Amino acid sequence: MDLDALRREQHKRRLSWMPWLYFVLKPRHRGWAEAWQREVQQHLRDMETVEIEEGCFIAPEARIFAELGRTVVIGRGCSIAADVFLHGPVVLGPGVSINARASLDGGAAGIRIGEGTRIATGATLYAFDHGIAPDRPVRDQPVTSRGLVIGADVWVGANAGITDGVSVGDHAVVAMGAVVTQDVPAWAIVAGVPARVIGDRRERPRTGAPGGWEPGDGA
Repeated sequence: MDLDALRREQHKRRLSWMPWLYFVLKPRHRGWAEAWQREVQQHLRDMETVEIEEGCFIAPEARIFAELGRTVVIGRGCSIAADVFLHGPVVLGPGVSINARASLDGGAAGIRIGEGTRIATGATLYAFDHGIAPDRPVRDQPVTSRGLVIGADVWVGANAGITDGVSVGDHAVVAMGAVVTQDVPAWAIVAGVPARVIGDRRERPRTGAPGGWEPGDGA
């Protein structure tokens, strides 16, 4: 393999782990990157019950599983990074980003994530739970599923966890390492184990400019 081909393979790995770079590619890279993504996404459609809208980036190292009845819907402009585990039923609204090593399992009731929400590295969202009654081993406990609803423009920080049955309101922030066991109001900032409200985004200083620091994802 020549040097240019090796560099392109390295560029693909970079995009897989930092997919926000895909959306700002220079014109000289755009053609091969879009062709590569068409191939990756078509293979996924052929293998799983997945719906993928236009303008998405999906790392080939992501593990997306969607049996019949457990459809995964990926909205326009979403990004899914390397080593993500995604098991349907899951619906991602437009512009959702899921960063490396995040783990989402829709259980039976499913996960719904609103437009523009960011799921940081290592976050875990599980829409199911095991019983823990003392009369039988954990492996024999019944499994329940109430589902998860994550609103629009939410930031779920690195290594945060969200448990089954929770609803997170629009514009909320879940801090790094928080464990969310109760509903989160819109605009709330929550932190801790178990998570509690520590602030309100509307009370934070204005940035004064659009955009922001995309890769941080650490909340």
